Amino acid sequence: MGVSLPPTRRRELGEFLRLLRERTPPEQVGLEAGGRRRTPGLRREELVQLAGVGLSWYTWLEQGRDITPSASVLDALARVFSLSAAERVHLFDLAEVAVPAAADPYPTTAPPELAEWVTALEPLPGYLLNPRTDILAWNAGAERVVGRPEAAPDGAHNLLWWLFTRPDWGSPMIEQTARYTLARFRGAHARRYDDPAFRTLIEALLTRSPAFRELWPRHEVADSQLGTKVVEHPRLGTLRLLHQQVIPTTQPELRLTQFVGADEATRRALAASADAGADADASSLAVA
Repeated sequence: MGVSLPPTRRRELGEFLRLLRERTPPEQVGLEAGGRRRTPGLRREELVQLAGVGLSWYTWLEQGRDITPSASVLDALARVFSLSAAERVHLFDLAEVAVPAAADPYPTTAPPELAEWVTALEPLPGYLLNPRTDILAWNAGAERVVGRPEAAPDGAHNLLWWLFTRPDWGSPMIEQTARYTLARFRGAHARRYDDPAFRTLIEALLTRSPAFRELWPRHEVADSQLGTKVVEHPRLGTLRLLHQQVIPTTQPELRLTQFVGADEATRRALAASADAGADADASSLAVA
């Protein structure tokens, strides 16, 4: 028998499991979706057959009853739900079950070769993030296009802090970017639950940002993705930027975010900005 979980933790675990079950379509696990369903996801009866657990036991788990799942049960559920690595670790963390391997230490300064890589992206914007979303390096292109990121209370230039404390909070793209960044941060936090640097940032954001206080309890977790941002720049006009996060093979715990022009007009504007040295104040941008 495992150690009993606190009531709040049992409730969070149950809510997360219910969310995962309801978002998993029957077709994803080889079942037919025939018949009317109250939700588009799996029924409990279907899930327990696939995971090899008892119906009553699983129902109690979702309801937040005082039961503790084993690592093998969590692995079975993660397999049925097709969880990402970040989501799987988050599930284990909520259940207070040890994950197979401890998280590796992460850099708090940019390795020289990656700092040079970020600089070499010029005139394209680029920056380097660690798991806490500290911006370890950024180039002049990023500063021209989106401005210089503000420092968090602990002195680190942090993307999550910058997004959630921006004066233009409320624009759709800022909110979308903030939610995605938070979802990636949530997964990193699950692997480093006792890291004091993570806790310091979370507490500062909970104090400063109403939006962060609303979104933090939702347990949204995400992996890297390709996407397009539209920036209304005060000097360069409308910029359509395709962005992608790259995992450096020598430092897999870091993420290099790079932007390229999604259309010819943006590519010309980025090249011209490098020649003209156009600067942007972060508070003057409209990101849609």
